[in-house]
Amino acid sequence: MEKILFIAHTALDGTLPKAAREALNAAVSLVKSIKGATLSVGLVGKDVQKAADSMAACDAAQFLSVAGADFALSRYASDAAAFEALARKAGASIIIAPATSRTSRALPGLACRLEGRIDTHICGLETVDGTIRVQRWYYRQRMLATLTRSIRPWIMLLDPGIWPPFEAEPAPVRLEPLSLQLSDNCKRTSVTGTQAASGTAQTIRPDAKLLFVAGAGWTKKQADGQTHVKEAEALILDFINQAQASLGSSKSLVDQSGEGQEVLPFLSHMNQVGQTGSTPRHPKGLATCCHGEEPHVVGWRFISERRAINLDPNCGWAQGKADVLYVADAFKVMSRVNELLKQRPAP
Repeated sequence: MEKILFIAHTALDGTLPKAAREALNAAVSLVKSIKGATLSVGLVGKDVQKAADSMAACDAAQFLSVAGADFALSRYASDAAAFEALARKAGASIIIAPATSRTSRALPGLACRLEGRIDTHICGLETVDGTIRVQRWYYRQRMLATLTRSIRPWIMLLDPGIWPPFEAEPAPVRLEPLSLQLSDNCKRTSVTGTQAASGTAQTIRPDAKLLFVAGAGWTKKQADGQTHVKEAEALILDFINQAQASLGSSKSLVDQSGEGQEVLPFLSHMNQVGQTGSTPRHPKGLATCCHGEEPHVVGWRFISERRAINLDPNCGWAQGKADVLYVADAFKVMSRVNELLKQRPAP
């Protein structure tokens, strides 16, 4: 009989993050597909009652918690200790968690402590003839692998954007708090605060409805034989801020800084999308000034509606890799789009 433990941390306001609600939905579905399986919930944070109440309808057999000021913010030592306490208390054979930066940092260490195994970047989860199977992409090899394991405990980190979020009316939940005294070694690292980018400086927005990807063509010589990097910078940032879109980039564009070429200063490898970058899951995507070859589009496989702007009618996007290809000058198109956005009535 599988004992499934769903592990998550709360957001700073005490709620359950969207990625966690998605992973919870997957855990609930998995429990229902396995005869005799049970579900436990383990929460970590400063105050987890609000998050627990929002999960009341998941039919968990128990709600465990490790809470307090020491667990409010991400820190490997305290998080690993908290997750270990939850796993041992639940006697879990399967541990499911959302792939946030916090869990991705701490749960590999938990696998070592429990002498178990961990699989990350899971994008599929099912049961076939009583056997649990997970799926994940191997981007460099361009393969989708289906895996199963017999060793327990088995820890699974589920990528966000795959499952719909768990939604239910909140109700009072009885939490079973675990008392955990951190050693001095755990407290050697102290969190003094957080620093976030301002709203205008933020370009990566995972919850945005649109992903805008800039390619190296923005910095190349244009029809007049000159580069127009400053104009490109203004056009892109204007669109990103007006549309509240998320900004992605091709590898060739972010790599130009190491080649001594003029670059868009607001881009970094964090914006990189594709075979060697991230795999976003926005509802819509617009690619500009990149070729649409396999390294570009491999990261677009989960974008629902794909459009591209390119001067070459025979580029990769035209070979069935985009739903719509605009054969046009991206500078002119985005300039006109920005004008139209400014004409919108105020919300």
